[in-house]
Amino acid sequence: MCDALVALGEHTANGATIFAKNSDRKPGECQPFVQHPAAAYAPGCRVRCTHLEIPQVAETYRVMGHSPWWVWGFEHGVNEHAVACGNLTVFSKEPIEATPGLIGMDLVRLGLERGRTARETLEIIAGLIETHGQGGPALAPDGTGYHNAFQIADPEEAWILETSNRRWAARRVQLGACSNHMSLGRNWEIASTDLESFARGEGWWERDGRIDVADAYRNPHVPPHISEGRQRAASQRLAESDGALDVTRMQAILRDHGDRGAAWGPGTDPAEEAHFTVCAHSEPIHRTTASLVAELPAARQRPWPVWIGFDTPCSSIFLPVYVDGLIPAELAEGGPQPGGESAWWVFHALGERVARDASTRTPLVRRAFEPLEIKLEADRLDAEARAMEAPNQDERARILSEFMARALSETLERTRELIDRLS
Repeated sequence: MCDALVALGEHTANGATIFAKNSDRKPGECQPFVQHPAAAYAPGCRVRCTHLEIPQVAETYRVMGHSPWWVWGFEHGVNEHAVACGNLTVFSKEPIEATPGLIGMDLVRLGLERGRTARETLEIIAGLIETHGQGGPALAPDGTGYHNAFQIADPEEAWILETSNRRWAARRVQLGACSNHMSLGRNWEIASTDLESFARGEGWWERDGRIDVADAYRNPHVPPHISEGRQRAASQRLAESDGALDVTRMQAILRDHGDRGAAWGPGTDPAEEAHFTVCAHSEPIHRTTASLVAELPAARQRPWPVWIGFDTPCSSIFLPVYVDGLIPAELAEGGPQPGGESAWWVFHALGERVARDASTRTPLVRRAFEPLEIKLEADRLDAEARAMEAPNQDERARILSEFMARALSETLERTRELIDRLS
């Protein structure tokens, strides 16, 4: 489960495209933030993804993103060309293929490693789906697989891509939100060649004219209240801020709990739509385990920041990171159990303590983080200014890397103080 949002420059305060996403996974699943350098490969090289080995391309781009500890790919991430991408579970009438293939998270990373624009990334993902299919555990190492939707953005355009096994459809979007159901109607722009013929052959579409993707393919047995309310809430918040959208407003939408406001509170039933909010605490079904907001500048000026969060964003803080620098090792650490220096497990420990009395402790944590957020923003702007004046790429990377290390150290110190305070 996930929610993703995008706003192109004409809808934002500073003219930059803003991409945002919550990754909703099984509660307690560690999701580090990892980085991979650009690389060149000899002919004939292959790459091992989560369940499948496929041919490698000649060149891959520098990427970073959130990755569940046992998965090769990304839930969401960015590349050096200011392309952002994330996947979302969707439910089709078509059974998932029994043979292991590429899972949605693999496709996100592969698309980012190989695509220079949102359209190119979409075409790469679509081609890989047609060639290798989707299949194999994706919810947990011993769990089930699922079909995927993708939100893909760059500074100039954004796309929604929805899939069913090896079939797909996509359309451009300027301001919108995606959740865990097929939502493309007859408004798709491009699609696999067999999208319509397969649905007609299965008896899912018998009318004349252009196929309605959601009507034809969406699984009617999956309760709509799980995702429709979240998409509606996120879309409404985007519309209310149209023209004034910025990173802070996008972060606020990722922290949304509907009528409860900033602080989640227990008491809803999984049979109710109110149980499923954008900032997810919907145990046992899912919980937000990582978040990302990326500002993609129109001219692709460097450096440009990406804000990342661990565990539920309402009880966490968004850290600025840069694809041009080297991220701190603690961000990329983490396995199935707490241990080591994993930043994810530190924030998860805080989230668990906040959840014991969320209505009281969430505002307390937000107030405690506020001075640090102000300081980090000032430090961020200073680091960016110095990086822009750097004489070469190596010096720019050093400045940004040192800033990220300081920012994380200060944040983990404050977080551990809050854990002790709430124990």
